[in-house]
Amino acid sequence: MLAAGVLLAAYLLGSLPFSLWVGRLHGLDIRKQGSGNLGATNVYRVLGWKLGVLVLLLDIGKGLGAVLLARAVSVSGALTTGAALAAVLGHMVTPFAGWKGGKGVATALGVFLGLAPLAAGMSFLVWASTLALAGWVSVASVVAALLLPGFVFLTRDDLGPRFPWAFGLAVMIGLLVALRHGKNWERLRRGTEQRIWEKHPETPETGAVRPGGSP
Repeated sequence: MLAAGVLLAAYLLGSLPFSLWVGRLHGLDIRKQGSGNLGATNVYRVLGWKLGVLVLLLDIGKGLGAVLLARAVSVSGALTTGAALAAVLGHMVTPFAGWKGGKGVATALGVFLGLAPLAAGMSFLVWASTLALAGWVSVASVVAALLLPGFVFLTRDDLGPRFPWAFGLAVMIGLLVALRHGKNWERLRRGTEQRIWEKHPETPETGAVRPGGSP
């Protein structure tokens, strides 16, 4: 029962849609703006970098908080890993936003800051470097997520008995993040995926910004 409670709490923590709530505080539904994604990048495009950074930090905090919660209750690697995965899934499929959510990248970063901080730092550096070179948040996110298992493997000596759990979770999250970016791959193929410094034009019909950017 205790383990089930921790998993449920981690899922609910991960499912808190900060981007949706920040948008509502500013009089709009972020799901109807920009890419429509519940994530920090969409908030940045629609509401500016300050609120985008705020949502990013809050989403990272959800993942880290879920790991810390599990560790406070038990030293079990299985429970900690389960709570980490539950938090990421909560962000991707939240009951507070019609069972839809974001891509889970920031929450996954928070999870691995708690589970494997060195690997998380390496993955973040890849994300930042790829973003600086290519300009697409989607490409940077998927590249960093897919390389994360390799970084976990490289830092296995620091992880000790946590390594098998962290490595398995990294593989699952890498695949989930890649799959969640399906629409971005299509926009990249069409040449309509916007780079981080590009703003969405407004649609003449509604005044809402037109989808096309990386969430």
